[in-house]
Amino acid sequence: MNGEQLAAALMRHGLDEAEGARKRVLADLVLEHFSSLIGGEPAVALWIPGRIEVFGKHTDYGGGHSLIAPVPRGFLFVARGRDDRMVTMADAARGERFGIELARSPAGSMSESSPAGWRRYAATTVHRLDRNFPGAVRGVDIVFASDLPPASGMSSSSALMVGLATVLVQLGSIESTREWQASISGPVDAAGYYACIENGMSFSALTGDAGVGTHGGSEDHVALTCGRAGHVSAWRFAPIQHVADAAIPPDWMFVIASSGVAARKTGAAKDAYNRLSFLVRTLLDLWNTSEPPQPSLYAALAATPTAVDRLTVLVSARSASDPAPLDLGNRLTHFRNEDARIDDAVRAFRSADRDRIGALSDASQSDAELLLQNQVTETVALARAARTLGAFGASSFGAGFGGSVWALVRRDDVERFTACWEESYANRFPAHVDRATFFVTSAGPAAMTL
Repeated sequence: MNGEQLAAALMRHGLDEAEGARKRVLADLVLEHFSSLIGGEPAVALWIPGRIEVFGKHTDYGGGHSLIAPVPRGFLFVARGRDDRMVTMADAARGERFGIELARSPAGSMSESSPAGWRRYAATTVHRLDRNFPGAVRGVDIVFASDLPPASGMSSSSALMVGLATVLVQLGSIESTREWQASISGPVDAAGYYACIENGMSFSALTGDAGVGTHGGSEDHVALTCGRAGHVSAWRFAPIQHVADAAIPPDWMFVIASSGVAARKTGAAKDAYNRLSFLVRTLLDLWNTSEPPQPSLYAALAATPTAVDRLTVLVSARSASDPAPLDLGNRLTHFRNEDARIDDAVRAFRSADRDRIGALSDASQSDAELLLQNQVTETVALARAARTLGAFGASSFGAGFGGSVWALVRRDDVERFTACWEESYANRFPAHVDRATFFVTSAGPAAMTL
């Protein structure tokens, strides 16, 4: 196993030559670190990408639709089993290490003294798997590295969790356990379960816990594990259902700009992120206390032609002041508007309709700014500058409160556009130059064993 072999495997599954060269460097780093730190050869190597959310801002946990695709940047993991109950992780790029003792797996939620940052996501994953599959999780040594900008809205945290969980599942033969086979029947179910590790919800008979403290859905995990190279994919959530794929037109290219403003899900940012989910849950609770109960906001809105009017009346009539009726009304309007864009966007990709993509992305960005109110000055400026500089579509994506913006441009204009977009951003926000990242991409391969 060497870096050239791992990169070649990714290129056979749709990674382009430029990104293949990057992955050779990344794989060599990981393998050299494993050799010096652990010794010998790893038993397994995995690729886990990040993702673009083209449309579908904050719709998945409400049972709505998203249009998503894997990006050709992400995580490489290599691992080998141990003879004890320790899970060790080493970030080859940052030189950081972390160990988790399975025998000390907590019975409930993580405490305030629990690990922070990526270590918290790792510990949550290990302990949840250990509880759901007693005795199956074995000790492992893991080395990983990523070329995905951290906290950029491209699902780096979810990718870390999916990669770690996949390593533990493979090396512990967890897929052969009675518990796994009773609840998980394929990659889509696995993606749903990995999302529940993160948000703490139960999945089928696999009991939940507190998760990492964010109340998100399964969009990220589906994009990472079920996406298609060269395509955007439409999915519906809660439950997860594949709707459609559309090839990205050959003369279209995505340019991704990571603003350098961290889209973190901790502290005050976590509270703001969770409030958007809380508003959706409040709307569903209002419906379910007055109408035949439904499993999601999307299902409630589809239950009857008058559902929107009925829910609007329920919002106006509620006695509680928090959340405010205006906030609930804005959240309802945003959910309906954004969810409705998915089918239209699939048709636009299939027909290579640049004008329609432009109209949809402009409306999506505007709704994020005015209704979700999850944008920062930098992402607003990036989206507007992209359109001014010639992109035929552009929008922020991810959780918001920082993060990234995608732009769609003609292949023959991509070099000029990218240089101008990067220069424009550097001139307006010089303090972010060292942290911002701009790269050209199509959709890359989904998660795979190499």
